[in-house]
Amino acid sequence: MSEAIFPTCVPELTDGHVRLRAHRAGDVEAIVEQSNDPESMRWTTVPRPYGPDEARDFLAMIEAAWNDPHGVRYWAITDAADEAGTYLGTIDLRPQASPDVAETGFGLHPQGRGSGLMAGALRLVSRWWFENGGSRVTWAAIRGNFASWRVAWACGFTHHGTLPGTHPDAEGGPALDTWRASLTAHDVMEHLTPWVDPPVLETDEAGGLRLRAWRDADVEALEPLDQPAHHMPARGVLDADTFPEWLLTRREKMSVGTTLSWCVADAASDRALGEVLLFVTEGTLDDDAAELGYQVLPSARRRGVATAAARRVVEYAFTARADGGLGLRRLVAQTADDNAGSNSVLDAAGFEIWGRESAADVLPDGRAVDSLHWELLRD
Repeated sequence: MSEAIFPTCVPELTDGHVRLRAHRAGDVEAIVEQSNDPESMRWTTVPRPYGPDEARDFLAMIEAAWNDPHGVRYWAITDAADEAGTYLGTIDLRPQASPDVAETGFGLHPQGRGSGLMAGALRLVSRWWFENGGSRVTWAAIRGNFASWRVAWACGFTHHGTLPGTHPDAEGGPALDTWRASLTAHDVMEHLTPWVDPPVLETDEAGGLRLRAWRDADVEALEPLDQPAHHMPARGVLDADTFPEWLLTRREKMSVGTTLSWCVADAASDRALGEVLLFVTEGTLDDDAAELGYQVLPSARRRGVATAAARRVVEYAFTARADGGLGLRRLVAQTADDNAGSNSVLDAAGFEIWGRESAADVLPDGRAVDSLHWELLRD
């Protein structure tokens, strides 16, 4: 008996919410719509322009791939409740150098987004791969594609880091950086780390503050900082020139659960005044301890902004998880001995010095400055 050929060779997969089927000629119109969607164009290298001819070429490539014993495996994504099986996207598995490893790629039509279909589809194809002898599924996306990473994150993929200059720019510019992650046959297909988004926190102190998520437009409020270089690592300083990279890095760290960064804004005008953050250098914020950090723009100093923001975040950090907080047990902080402003903030928030590093920093004039270590335990 001869082996089945496309489309009968395509295994239909479903979890009751999403259904994966073979592509068909009737998908052309929806494929064209998806390929011309701004988000699809931003994060992929779909041909430009993209019309019905390109879609038909794509379908022909899919058929040839399935008819090749070692070809890429493509599925059309549909809603399991839709008896017509309306096309809502594509997911694939691309065999790599090792026959037991495949890389996944996926994209959704705008009408299919926001309902959890893609995470279901990724679990289905990953399980199919493992049941058929595969050991690992890898994932890659252009750095900054948080929608794609959230799908992989939700399915238990481990984030391995960023590879510079490894993705062609569809606009012809310099090669783009990519994120890399993978899932093994032994992994549980649920997220491994928290994805922390800053909740809105408010306080009436310092004339009224709102602690909220950072926005791209907050760059307009930034000012040149005049603090000594040893008071804060240069990579963490708010600066208009480096703000896009600074913000992307903060968002990356929040997506793997190691940092929670708030924009401290004036409650009345919503203008950015500075930052307050909680972070860990090992583990995640699901653990019971974290470090507190903060910075205030020059024009907002000497108004109690940092003190008010720090107090509010300490309160949130120590609030039980069941009551909407982080449920932390211990907070720490580190300052330079000569940073009187920062030291007064921690003192006002109830922190105590537990250690001192002698001559931790040597200034340009040759003067050595100690480093102070602070802690605060939940009552």
